[in-house]
Amino acid sequence: MGNSNQSSLFTPILIAGSLILLLGFAIRSTFGLFQIPIAEEFMWARSEFSLAIAIQNLAWGIGTPLFSAFAEKYGDRKAITLGLILYALGVFISSTASSPEAHQFLNVLIGFGIAGSGFGPILGVVGRTSSAENRSLALGITTAAGSAGQVVGPPFAAMLLSMMPWSSVFEIFAIISILTIILVPILKSDNKYTMKISDEKMSDALLEAIKDPTYIMLFLGFFSCGFQLAFITAHFPAFIAESSSPIMQGSVISYVCNSMEGLGALSIALIGLFNILGSVLAGALGKGNSKKYFLALIYTGRTLASILFIILPITPVSIVIFSIVMGSLWLATVPLTAGIIGYIYGLKYMGTLYGIVFLSHQVGSFVGVWLGGWFYDLYGSYNIVWWVGIGVGAFSAIIHLPVKEKPLLDRKLVTT
Repeated sequence: MGNSNQSSLFTPILIAGSLILLLGFAIRSTFGLFQIPIAEEFMWARSEFSLAIAIQNLAWGIGTPLFSAFAEKYGDRKAITLGLILYALGVFISSTASSPEAHQFLNVLIGFGIAGSGFGPILGVVGRTSSAENRSLALGITTAAGSAGQVVGPPFAAMLLSMMPWSSVFEIFAIISILTIILVPILKSDNKYTMKISDEKMSDALLEAIKDPTYIMLFLGFFSCGFQLAFITAHFPAFIAESSSPIMQGSVISYVCNSMEGLGALSIALIGLFNILGSVLAGALGKGNSKKYFLALIYTGRTLASILFIILPITPVSIVIFSIVMGSLWLATVPLTAGIIGYIYGLKYMGTLYGIVFLSHQVGSFVGVWLGGWFYDLYGSYNIVWWVGIGVGAFSAIIHLPVKEKPLLDRKLVTT
């Protein structure tokens, strides 16, 4: 029995979807490393490239429900292929861009590319093709694959940046993105778990969800996740380079990296590494348990970790510890949130319904990245943005508690 469950868990679809997320997120997680090189080359204010990354996150959020709906109507593989083409095109053309407006416009393409090849369509197809007993863990493993990309992406980008200009690194990333298309044919959602569960129309499913207070709570709660993650991804390397005490020679950290730039890349990689563990653990814990309480605990943990980090002296050791703790809580929210949506509202339109909630995540990402750059230019510090992130994190911890974690159809039957 255990062997059959194990074999049905690691399906070709799960593996291919995980690899697509790994490669896509390996590229996406590196944009913060280009913050200083691009600003210094063109003598831009920090807010200029921050706005480009913020626009990327917003386009990612807007594009996710659109690509998820496209995938559910016309096929997962068509949606993901289109996403990868847009991703590669946006990154490649960005390598030649020399004005803030050009980067900001092209990041719309990049954001839509990430949406088409990211969590919405991939988690949708993995969720629909996983058995009920394996679904939560399968979503956790797929999410963790994105984290694995975050482990390898920043160090790889830092190595390339030490050997070539940032524009050449963008060209390499575009090639990687377009080659990822070879994995798409594996995503055939034709097993026994993809049968039509009902004849409900997408418009009816969306209306039912939007009228449900629980769905609104999930939507609002995901805002802080995006705010915190995008702010840290985009600004943490620069924050470290300017705020931390020097790396002590002879320390363990000095053997891994000997510069503040290297410490910035290491911190993002550590977040990704421990996020692998956190995402898989969250997926496993979500199986057969109430997911909303785990979500509240994750947001509480992030809030406390951020408070301690910002009020204590910022040193290489505190950066490493914070990266490990935050990494363990990083994307652990994703399989739990996606799992709740699939459980409450069904699997047929899970990708679209998750995509709409994910839009809130990406609005938070836009605000976090943009606000970080804007406040830095105003005050020469990121401290205010840290405290805003702490506040919205506490809000998310609270708003998940009233969530009614019961299938909507069952709740409607009870009321009638």
